[in-house]
Amino acid sequence: MTNTELDRKKTKRCLVKSINKKCCFNLKNQKKSIGNSQINFKLQFIKMKIIIRFLSKKATRTKLLIMAGLGFLITISFIKCKGLKEGLPPGDSDNGGLFLPGDFEAVVVVDSIGKARHLAVNSNGDIYVKLRVPISKKGIVVLRDTDNDGKANIVQYFGDYTDEGDYGTAMRIHKGYLYFSTAGEVYRTKLTPGKLIPEGKSELILKDDYKNSIYGYQHIAKPLAFDNNGNMYVPFGAPSDVCQVKDRQPGSPGQYPCPQLGEHAGIWKFSDSKLNQTIKDGTRYATGIRSAVAMDWNTSDNTLYVVQHGRDGFGTPQYYSAWQNAVLPSEEFLRIKEGADAGWPYYYYDQMKGQMLLNPEYGGDGKKEGKGNEYAQPLIAFPAHFAPNDLFFYTGNQFPDRYKNGAFIAFHGSTIRAPYPQAGYFVCFVPFKNGAPKGPWEVFADGFAGVDTIVNTSDAVHRPMGIAMGPDGSLYISDSEKGKIWRIMYKGDKKKFGLAQLAQMEKRKETKPNIKTPDEINDNLSQGKLTAVAKLYTTYCAICHQGNGKGDGTRFPSLENSRWVQGDNQKLIRIMLNGLSGSIEVNSVGFNGAMPPQSFLKDEDIALILTYIRKNFKNNAGAILPGEVNRARLNK
Repeated sequence: MTNTELDRKKTKRCLVKSINKKCCFNLKNQKKSIGNSQINFKLQFIKMKIIIRFLSKKATRTKLLIMAGLGFLITISFIKCKGLKEGLPPGDSDNGGLFLPGDFEAVVVVDSIGKARHLAVNSNGDIYVKLRVPISKKGIVVLRDTDNDGKANIVQYFGDYTDEGDYGTAMRIHKGYLYFSTAGEVYRTKLTPGKLIPEGKSELILKDDYKNSIYGYQHIAKPLAFDNNGNMYVPFGAPSDVCQVKDRQPGSPGQYPCPQLGEHAGIWKFSDSKLNQTIKDGTRYATGIRSAVAMDWNTSDNTLYVVQHGRDGFGTPQYYSAWQNAVLPSEEFLRIKEGADAGWPYYYYDQMKGQMLLNPEYGGDGKKEGKGNEYAQPLIAFPAHFAPNDLFFYTGNQFPDRYKNGAFIAFHGSTIRAPYPQAGYFVCFVPFKNGAPKGPWEVFADGFAGVDTIVNTSDAVHRPMGIAMGPDGSLYISDSEKGKIWRIMYKGDKKKFGLAQLAQMEKRKETKPNIKTPDEINDNLSQGKLTAVAKLYTTYCAICHQGNGKGDGTRFPSLENSRWVQGDNQKLIRIMLNGLSGSIEVNSVGFNGAMPPQSFLKDEDIALILTYIRKNFKNNAGAILPGEVNRARLNK
């Protein structure tokens, strides 16, 4: 073999070795993730092989010229590798049903793993998801994509912990542990390097004995946040709507001072490593926060942030119309410093007036400000009932610069906006700079519901619930209805991203029924359509159980074909009169919550409502008479 032939073979070996080293992938095993870029890369490779072969035949050419060609090829290869966006998989042709800003793509990681809540992504790309309700006593799902096509081809369930509340929420990775929560506990499990499922036992970090609270319980979801100093932050939600003497009963006054604030309606700080803590071991970090499911520690300014759920309907038609009940009060985006007081239950925020106003249970009338300006004011006030269920500050580098350190918020979607379209069901983005929003909020991802106008909550095919970031900067979104997981990626030129890519999302913000502020007359879905009996049901029951009687599947049970509805008359009447609280099971689904007493209604109205329910929603039972209601009331 001549020296020229040896040089040519050596050159080819070096070429292949150099390309593989720089690009960090193997062409044969990465066909799915490279796509068209792989074809272009191969074309460049073939071209350079021809050039090298041509040069090697010319005796007058020197080895230096061959190396110059090699250097050119390596440069081209490096550029092509960078253009592959770090080996991102292709998005689905329809982005998994989502509408996104220009040059963003989405791929469905998995379609249906169960009612997913929050999720976390490990440094190797494994995805851990907390289920609301365990499946076969296993409440955590782990997903792995082994061939980088964006789809999980390993799905496993695990969990060795006690879960009696049917209300799991949190999933976070912190200091090498999985931290997760049920309705009454916070656990952690040590991640095992190289293992998909942790091999260690779950440790109890915090126990909340909410079932024995003297005030009852509501809003018991437990999201988690961690600072940089070994502290864990956990909300303890309010056990009522606005701390009335009789919860959720029109005309019942608010208690002042509210005794529930002692161990509820706030955020407590705990050690992130001490075992078997209770609320007594923690420090109340902030108060006056009714319900916080969306919470994150912003590492750019070392501060806690929450987006809280505002109160439910006002129940005072003399001051608030049905339209005002639908659009007020605000869901408040709050920057939480230690000692902060956000004003619950005494005040609410009106985003249209830009004011903190006195709640009607404490003497308000929709106009009185009282001492509202003395409480923590929201950074942004979103429309009512959007249901913010996760908050995430983006620290990755994949997305355009405008997203760096900004806040993504998952709006789970409303249940109590009737007679107007339900709202929320999208993910928004808030640009941030120096610890404050630097512009109006934007629609980042929409289309989860799968329908244009959401009349009843059950109409929504999917509801966005949790947000997490992968090691490459991709954003992951979970769905609470079926357990779909999306991965959102940016594929464009970051330097060219601007208003043109945001234009369609801005249009959705102004026009879509689930996002825009409804017109008081034109968007009233029940205008002239309801009978007198149906209006009673809509006024007092549909807020929770929905106009179609299907509930929301998580907080409020379905009335369809229900033994609770079609069974014993007196038992049903007593529930209507006295309310119901605690854990119940309806059609094999567990629920935790409270139905307030409706004893303020007349016997005739209760009889009409219950008869309406027993004759509709796939029920077929006899009528309830006013005399039956009266007997149950007297025998209370």
